[in-house]
Amino acid sequence: MTRLFSSLRARFLAAILIWVALGIGALWFSSVRLFSSHVEQQYHEELEVHVRELAELTVLDAAGNPRLSRPLSDPRYAVPLSGFYWQIGRPGYRSLKSPSMTRGALDEDVAHSPDILHRVENGPTGPTITYGFERAVPGGAPLHFVIATDERLLRAVIASFTRELSLWLSLLALALLASGLAIITLGFRPFNRLAARIAALRRGQADHIEGVFPDEIRQLVDPLNSYLARNAEIVERGRVAAGALAHSLRTPLAVVTDEAERLQQRGTESAAADVFLSESETMQRQIDYHLSRVRSGGSHAGMVGGVRLAAILPPLIAAMERCHPGKRFAATAAALDTAAPSLPMDAEDLSEILSNLLDNAGKWARSGITIDYRFDGAARRIAITDDGPGVPPDQREAMFGIGARGAGPGAGSGLGLAIARDVARDYGGDVALDRAPSGGTVATLRIGDWPAGDM
Repeated sequence: MTRLFSSLRARFLAAILIWVALGIGALWFSSVRLFSSHVEQQYHEELEVHVRELAELTVLDAAGNPRLSRPLSDPRYAVPLSGFYWQIGRPGYRSLKSPSMTRGALDEDVAHSPDILHRVENGPTGPTITYGFERAVPGGAPLHFVIATDERLLRAVIASFTRELSLWLSLLALALLASGLAIITLGFRPFNRLAARIAALRRGQADHIEGVFPDEIRQLVDPLNSYLARNAEIVERGRVAAGALAHSLRTPLAVVTDEAERLQQRGTESAAADVFLSESETMQRQIDYHLSRVRSGGSHAGMVGGVRLAAILPPLIAAMERCHPGKRFAATAAALDTAAPSLPMDAEDLSEILSNLLDNAGKWARSGITIDYRFDGAARRIAITDDGPGVPPDQREAMFGIGARGAGPGAGSGLGLAIARDVARDYGGDVALDRAPSGGTVATLRIGDWPAGDM
């Protein structure tokens, strides 16, 4: 639930849903109450008018029995069991009923007051809204006038209105929700475009955010573009300065190393000379490592173009075959496919990683090295497999340390794997060592999120 409401769209949609539900619910409730009140009032006023009309039309015949001078104006009182009834009673005389009351009778208890009273009573066809009053007759028993309407008729009118109102308000709620969803969709389109531009930055397909955005988003985009440009300038200046510093240290370090070698050759102060040489080699390694890192465009991850493996692999293979004569470097068809997806890296950085991995494989391979390329969506994987003796599992991670070298005449400076991994990690990737099916070592460069268990 917390993850769901971390989305602004979900929050806005939930707010619209709640607001529409509350608004439509309040409108439904108030409309039903208001309509019911008006209909009930109309029924009551109509019954009061009819009972007065009934009294006005009533006359007594010669025997003192009540009769009507003419029928009531509402024809429903003449339809059998229509739900509209009237009754006139006079103690000691014959009662008069409406033609609609073909069975049963109305309770005259409500008609024992000169004032018009009403209540709900049982009638011929169910509960009825009953009105009645009493009128005195000079020198004789009073007349009791009762008129009634089935309560179900009133409830049926209210129920019909409620059904139609519910239908139309449901359609209105759906329309409001649809319009709210449309507003959210249209309103968030600039954010979608902004997310796409930022994704392009991360993939290395752009170096700034471009496009036309609303003023509210433009206030974010413009400073961000300025920051990206300024950051690129600072990083480039830092790379140049660091490179210059590293190169400026090479000359005095070369002098120190040369003097240490001379002392060692003379045999004088050999212990001091050994220390000088050892420390000089360490310094040289650190300079080489950091110089390679400074040259890396990894700091520009997200602001560089992509590169196709097929474009840089053949020259690297040719160079490696010259450096390691007698070793065969073979690339699979996927690695040399010019239509294969590109890698979101700087070409020099990819060359730096692959040259170190290929050189390392060439040093330890017995006869051959294979380069394979696999891709799955945004994930890219380059596997370099050699047929050498392999690396024990407990030593594989240690091989990425600065200065870590294998034992034997093929050991290098101990920088290649460290540089390769660091540059790869600048791009959100990694380099790992594993056992090859042939028993040698497979060095894998991974860029992007590779499917779990398929590394």
